[in-house]
Amino acid sequence: MTLGTERTAVQNPLNRYGEEAGWTYLPPEEALRLRRGESQAVLHDVATAQLQRLNPGTVDHGRAEDVVKRLSRVPPTIEGNLEAWEYLKGLRTVFVEAERRERNVRLLDPHNVEANVFHVTDEFVFSNGVHRIRADVAFLVNGVPVIVVETKAATHREGVAEALDQIRRYHQQGPELMALMQLHTLTHLIHFYYGATWSLSRKELFNWRDEQAGDFETLVKTFVSPRRVLRVLTEFILFTRRDEELAKVVLRPHQMRAAERVVQRAGEPHRRRGLIWHTQGSGKTYTMITVAKLLSADPLFHNPTILMLVDRNELEAQLFGNLEAVGFGNVDVAQTMQHLRQLLGRDRRGLIVSTIQKFDRMPANLNIRSNVFVLVDEAHRTTGGDLGNYLMGALPNATYIGFTGTPIDKTARGQGTFKVFGSDDPRGYLDKYSIRESIQDGTTVPLRYALAPNDLLVDRETLEREFLDLAELQGVSDVEELNRVLERAVRLKNMLKNPERVQRVAEHVARHFRETVEPMGYKAFLVGADRQACDLYKRALDARLPPEYSAVVISTAHNDPPELARHGLSEDEEVRLRRAFRKPGQLPNILIVTEKLLTGFDAPVLYCLYLDKPMRDHVLLQAIARVNRPHEDEQGHKKPCGLVVDFVGIFQKLEQALAFDSQDVEGVIEGLDVLQRRFEALIEEGQAKYLAIWADKSGDKALELVLEHFRDRERRDEFYQYFRELQELYEILSPDPFLRPFLYDYLELGRMYEVLRANYDPHLILDRSFYRKTAELVMEHTHTSVVRDGKAIYELGPQALERLAAERRPDTVKVFNLLKALRDLVAEKSGQAPYLIPIGERAEQIARAFEEGQVTTRETLNQLGELAREYREAEQAREETDLSPEGFAVLWLLKRRRVPNAEAAAREAAGAFARFPHWRRSGAQERDLRIALYTVLLHAGVEREGEVLEQMMDMLRRASR
Repeated sequence: MTLGTERTAVQNPLNRYGEEAGWTYLPPEEALRLRRGESQAVLHDVATAQLQRLNPGTVDHGRAEDVVKRLSRVPPTIEGNLEAWEYLKGLRTVFVEAERRERNVRLLDPHNVEANVFHVTDEFVFSNGVHRIRADVAFLVNGVPVIVVETKAATHREGVAEALDQIRRYHQQGPELMALMQLHTLTHLIHFYYGATWSLSRKELFNWRDEQAGDFETLVKTFVSPRRVLRVLTEFILFTRRDEELAKVVLRPHQMRAAERVVQRAGEPHRRRGLIWHTQGSGKTYTMITVAKLLSADPLFHNPTILMLVDRNELEAQLFGNLEAVGFGNVDVAQTMQHLRQLLGRDRRGLIVSTIQKFDRMPANLNIRSNVFVLVDEAHRTTGGDLGNYLMGALPNATYIGFTGTPIDKTARGQGTFKVFGSDDPRGYLDKYSIRESIQDGTTVPLRYALAPNDLLVDRETLEREFLDLAELQGVSDVEELNRVLERAVRLKNMLKNPERVQRVAEHVARHFRETVEPMGYKAFLVGADRQACDLYKRALDARLPPEYSAVVISTAHNDPPELARHGLSEDEEVRLRRAFRKPGQLPNILIVTEKLLTGFDAPVLYCLYLDKPMRDHVLLQAIARVNRPHEDEQGHKKPCGLVVDFVGIFQKLEQALAFDSQDVEGVIEGLDVLQRRFEALIEEGQAKYLAIWADKSGDKALELVLEHFRDRERRDEFYQYFRELQELYEILSPDPFLRPFLYDYLELGRMYEVLRANYDPHLILDRSFYRKTAELVMEHTHTSVVRDGKAIYELGPQALERLAAERRPDTVKVFNLLKALRDLVAEKSGQAPYLIPIGERAEQIARAFEEGQVTTRETLNQLGELAREYREAEQAREETDLSPEGFAVLWLLKRRRVPNAEAAAREAAGAFARFPHWRRSGAQERDLRIALYTVLLHAGVEREGEVLEQMMDMLRRASR
């Protein structure tokens, strides 16, 4: 076995572990036969047989053929993917003539695992006539491909990122195949990630190791266990419509775990309480929806009633939209107290969505069944006081499961929540997913805060007297309750809305947004003390930023004065505004809010929250969690954190503002001073460890020292990791006077990073490696590099390569200049000269051997010189022949293999290419071309003709990209 290669160390073991887990391995040739060609994705005979077996009396052979045809032709979009999932779920129908009605058809049986057929295959080639893709591994259930796997060698530094790029390419070039696939997994042996197809952000990729510790074998077997795969496909995938846009999610490991624990608790007759704490931003809403779906479908619960209690009309609408999208057809939203009383009193089964307020004065013992399950959102505040008593009195035998996005506070309220929901579990929680865990998993990003300048903060004594020291506010969990207290804090609110202060705060916000937030490509919230404050800030910001940059989102009433009424939005207008805000590059960039959107609104592009409203405890934690959603832009840059700029002074005494157990909120939000100290320490490390490498050197000599020092891959990886952290900190902190003393060293480290990426990792686009502010800094201070830009200096050709080899420069520098020139040559000219492809491949092999220290610098230079001479000879030969580019590429390939009749064979091959000019787009022409070329190679006496044919086809296909 070759250690570290993709096929032997990752792909082959994955297939083997799949077999041992219960999947039947299909060799690629057999899978292709069962698929009836590369243009088909379904194992046709397997699918038709299983459809008849799983639907006796409903699906005959003709109907099975029709279902497979319809399935294979779903639209190549996320809408088509939803349609394919509905087939898997048994939600699609066939018409049965004898019964004169539609009957649901099942494509799989999630309850009887043995009734299904499971196949795994590799090198899954699919062609849609325009593009041809090759998936590393595919898992198929009942003949339908459902999981695509991309494997990378463990030695690939950017293995997971490269694999995700491949999955994205499959969606672009083979959407017909991906419309059927429901999951993608990426692995390079060290990690095993999974995600939903058509949901391709890095933040939607989840590490299976987090939940299933163990070696690669354990990771694979636990994930692809047939029983688990069926559960994930049918229970843990959700299609949702948010603001009319279709999205797809697959549950994270902690969500699956919690859903399973709730269903288990629901079946325990003597334990009827449970508390789920999943921190803000970790998908609590989807967990609740999944739990409701599982409970309603489980025959153990005998057609139960599931009551979902939410605490906001806004959330109610969001949840209801999600429930419709996941196939709930039996949902009632309680419109009034009387409506809710009727639903419960007449023993309504299925799902009921309501708010706790509708239980006011609800009669006792309204429904005494035990198969009633109450799912309570934001349980830390929803069931407090008399309303909770009315709820539990009306449904005395129900099971109550509380969900919260914040930890339980240390006040009487928190103890009460534990008493209501946590009494059946020794540590209070049925399931817990803490803030720290979510940050470690990448489910959320860290939170940082900065205090505004002292002259903008409100008077500390007034803040404490009228807000922080009030006993009634300890553990406050409802923004409406917070607002009532603030209404009495007259002096504090007058300070916050002082006209002069509003103008100065707006000036600071406008400048900070333009200098800090906007260059990163992100957006912001400005949280005002009340609705009037929002109006004041809109006017002040409009004087400093284009009016379209910001928008106010508040609730309005009929009797509002004109200055508030002008901010009223219709439901459709607010939907359009929210949708535009979520999209980078679309206006508005800043939303001005006071209550609306501070719960239940997810916008990953939201980076900064300008806080000018006193908050604490649950309300504060919910508000600042708006900025903790991960985001990744088109260049692959991830949001490093969420930032809160505090204009009130809340974070001067964080322990007062967040009254929770320290273990639950430890490190939940840290000041920028922590990052400043870390940046300074990293610069000092860089000075001693990296900048010293080229100290007192310049030009070629400095470059040679750096390139030689980092020939070792582990050293480069260590430096890349170091600089990524440094760059993230710079992105967050810049601009800031604090950075001034460190800018020169940071710039030098950036140049070192640029040199290494450009020479050792030329396949990576350098602009994608730099964050925006660093890229701008490097560009501003750029200087002529000693590493040649071949295109800028030379007209690429044989003489140029030989001149580079003869230059009076250090050998190491000449090696990289030659490599760069060869790479540029292949990239620019291989379309017209396909024979350059193998020359480029050999250049990369030489580069890898050089990087790994297998050959000396002088030997590397000699080998590259040989390639340059081969290129010159090839160019001379090409000028002397009348062969087509394809024919000459075949000629040069055969000559390198010392085939005696190379030219005659090449001319026959050129004729074949002329007969089948559309082979790249037509599967039929490609098959005929392959037959013709194979015959040519046989007649020419080429050894291992099949291998040579594949090399030839691959070379020409790559040249056409």
